Amino acid sequence: MKFQLKKTAILLIVILAFTSCSTSDDAQPIVDELEGLTMFTEMVNDTHAIELYSENSGLSQGYNTIKLRIKDKVTNTYIQNAQVSWMPIMHMAMMNHSCPKSEITQMANESNLYEGFIMFQMAQNDTEYWDLKIDYTINNVNYTVSEVIDVPASDKRTVNSFMGTDNVRYVVALIEPNDPKVAVNDMTVGVWKMQDMMTFPVVDGFTVKFDPRMPSMGNHSSPNNVNATQTSAGDLYYGKLSLTMTGYWKISLQLVNAENTVLKGEEITDTVSESSIFFEIEF
Repeated sequence: MKFQLKKTAILLIVILAFTSCSTSDDAQPIVDELEGLTMFTEMVNDTHAIELYSENSGLSQGYNTIKLRIKDKVTNTYIQNAQVSWMPIMHMAMMNHSCPKSEITQMANESNLYEGFIMFQMAQNDTEYWDLKIDYTINNVNYTVSEVIDVPASDKRTVNSFMGTDNVRYVVALIEPNDPKVAVNDMTVGVWKMQDMMTFPVVDGFTVKFDPRMPSMGNHSSPNNVNATQTSAGDLYYGKLSLTMTGYWKISLQLVNAENTVLKGEEITDTVSESSIFFEIEF
């Protein structure tokens, strides 16, 4: 009897130990939503603080992915399931205008973070500046906050704003690669048109032709490039960019509509070394 009790006790200990290990192994890891992000500004009103984050140290001219979270100033807790929208405005001497931007979505269920993008087609200067207005609703109560934001010029050209031959103003921006390699890189481009001063919808059905060149190396190009096209309406444009060596690359562009008409940009030839619209990459 004593042997049987001892055997049972040992069995129970083994089962408990196994269960404990299994529970530990199955435990969900704690996810840091802010990993790799830097808070570059905080916008405040009487009720909330809106924290804005990016993977860089701040905003710049061109395409910017932005994440934000809303902190209740009384409870010091972060708000989930808010409805959020934004409106960036460039204040110029003679006019105001906005820029291409996305809707803001919650990153996941029970997440404190919301995300979207803003594509600033021009940088601030001594007399002209951007401000950002954020409207949001929590439990059917509407709030707003607005502040001036810093949008310095980018080191290299990653965005072109121009009038096409169809008398429509377009904005074409480089989104990827962010970290170019000596390889055939995945390329992502945004194409929008100016419907009015505050509205910039995505353009559908076009092609962004491009020709990467190294001006310091005889203006040579590279093989295996694939022009950027959409996979579905309302989407960005995707292609393949071949970079055969490190250094400075000028990527000449042509914007082509669905009827194969070139709306802006020139083909590179023996007498034309660069297009009037282009991106720059150096790595």
